Amino acid sequence: MASEAPPFWWDKPDWRARALSPLSFIYGQVAAWRMRNAPMIPAGLPVLCIGNPTVGGAGKTPLAIALAREAEALGYRPGFLTRGYGGTLRGPHLVDLEHDSAKATGDEPLLLARHALTAVTPDRAAGARLLAAQGCDFLIMDDGFQTARVRYDYAVLVIDARRGIGNGYIIPAGPLRAPMVEHMQRMDALIRMGQGDAADGVVRAAARAARAVYDATTRPRPGSGVEGRRFLAFAGIGDPEKFYTTVAAAGGEVVQRRSFGDHHLYTDEDLSTLLAQADSGGLDLVTTEKDAVRIRRTSETGARLLDRLKVIEIDAVFEEPDVAARIIRDTVAAFEANAGK
Repeated sequence: MASEAPPFWWDKPDWRARALSPLSFIYGQVAAWRMRNAPMIPAGLPVLCIGNPTVGGAGKTPLAIALAREAEALGYRPGFLTRGYGGTLRGPHLVDLEHDSAKATGDEPLLLARHALTAVTPDRAAGARLLAAQGCDFLIMDDGFQTARVRYDYAVLVIDARRGIGNGYIIPAGPLRAPMVEHMQRMDALIRMGQGDAADGVVRAAARAARAVYDATTRPRPGSGVEGRRFLAFAGIGDPEKFYTTVAAAGGEVVQRRSFGDHHLYTDEDLSTLLAQADSGGLDLVTTEKDAVRIRRTSETGARLLDRLKVIEIDAVFEEPDVAARIIRDTVAAFEANAGK
């Protein structure tokens, strides 16, 4: 699967999308077959699946963290179940924040593990058993919508309000991971993240299908320390422009920007270049949490850059404050109903 979305994926369909559409048809048919025929192994405890229909950042990770916090507030001991995109581990492996690097686990597991026990493995059922053995009684499966392999009780699909599903085509002609009808059939709720109208068509389709629709947004945490400062901002995420807007919203001035591919693993050359560009422009450096964890435990150059780096931390906030609790309770209710079958 592509990890970096070409810009034409997010525009109106053009000749490139049409030329690649035969390959998209094949990719979509295979993806749909896998979703329909995946062996759904019971986990023995409630499983909430959070996914997105497209390649690229939709705000899924902060949303997963917000739901884990709510599960804990309701008296559960949540655990994260994730594949660990880009990592070398095949697991199942419990993330160790003191020793693990992004190269081994992937970047998102390191963020998730700050908030709850996190198991990294392509074998979701094995990861579920590992977390259960550690005392977890509620699982949040991050990005397992298309490749679950473990039965989930409630499925949330996350869509970016500003970009929606792009040109509406499936990989490689567009950003969709599988036919949208397959997503609709398997989701219990749709969460529209951020501001914009690009996802309105999907929201209407979800409402017609009697699926719950919720709105949420991401906000920078107070006290980021970027107010009034001039920055070289850099990001290797699905939608770097969203991050640059966040820096401005937090009060920083983005003078220069450097965008890298999603999940980019920084080399010494990358880091040295960033330091040199910041020095030549008299600028401070700022990046995302996800990029920062990829720089840790890299090299002496990475350590020097981290000493100078400002990191924007963000939280997911629901428009209706009771939505997170509602999703947790609906997941548990669905688990109890499924257990009786």
